[in-house]
Amino acid sequence: MAHETSNHGSATKRIWTVFAILSVVTIVEVILGIVRPEFLVETHLFRMHLLNWVFIVLTLYKAYYITWAFMHMEHETKGLRRAVVWTGIFLVCYLIFILLTEGDYIFDVYHDGYISWDF
Repeated sequence: MAHETSNHGSATKRIWTVFAILSVVTIVEVILGIVRPEFLVETHLFRMHLLNWVFIVLTLYKAYYITWAFMHMEHETKGLRRAVVWTGIFLVCYLIFILLTEGDYIFDVYHDGYISWDF
């Protein structure tokens, strides 16, 4: 019985730790979205605001941590962890690359006047 109680306490502590970490990251994202610090908005990296890169990195961190905690990856073998987590990270980074490349192309087409801004 005592073993079950200590295990339950450990699980409860783990849940609150995960909740706290994800809450802090989300609160930081919301505050940055509301405040929009000038040095992050005016600084560009690869033709995109540094603030956008901060959002992308924080979102990737949250996705990784959710996978780590809620899919119980910390208890799996190293090979399975890498297969699941790195595949997801690669696909998200690829999606970001495609969206930024295509979005930049569409912006340039509209900006250079080949098509008027109808919307």
